[in-house]
Amino acid sequence: VHLVESGGGLVQAGGSLRLSCAAFGVNDGALSWDDYSIGWFRQAPGKEREGVSCISISRGRTYYTDSVKGRFTIFADNAKNTVDLQMVSLKPEDTAVYYCAASRLGCSFSEYSMPEWGKGTLVTVSP
Repeated sequence: VHLVESGGGLVQAGGSLRLSCAAFGVNDGALSWDDYSIGWFRQAPGKEREGVSCISISRGRTYYTDSVKGRFTIFADNAKNTVDLQMVSLKPEDTAVYYCAASRLGCSFSEYSMPEWGKGTLVTVSP
C-alpha cells in the first residue's frame, strides 16, 4: 500500500487545518480497504514520533491521544480510500510533521506496529 498525505501548512494558533491521507494499492487480491487501520502520527523537532489518532476502517472505531481529544477528528471516506484528520483549536505545540500509517493488525500508537508510512506533511502553528 502506498500512502500520500496532503493538507499541511501554516496556521495561527486557534486556527484549523484538515489533513488527508490517500491510500493506493489497498484493494489487491485478497486484501481490501476494510482490512486496514489508518493512523496519524506526528514528529515535532527534537522529539520522538507520537501517535495522534487512528481509525479501524472495518469497525469505524476511532482513537485519540489525550492531547488532541476534543480538537482533532479522524474519519474515513471508504469510497475514496482516504482518511482525513480535521484539526481545530490548533496550538503551537501541535507543530510537527504529520504522517499517516497503515496496518492490517489493528490500530496502534506504536510506530513499530504500523508497517506502511507516507512521507509526511508539515503543520506549523504560529503563536
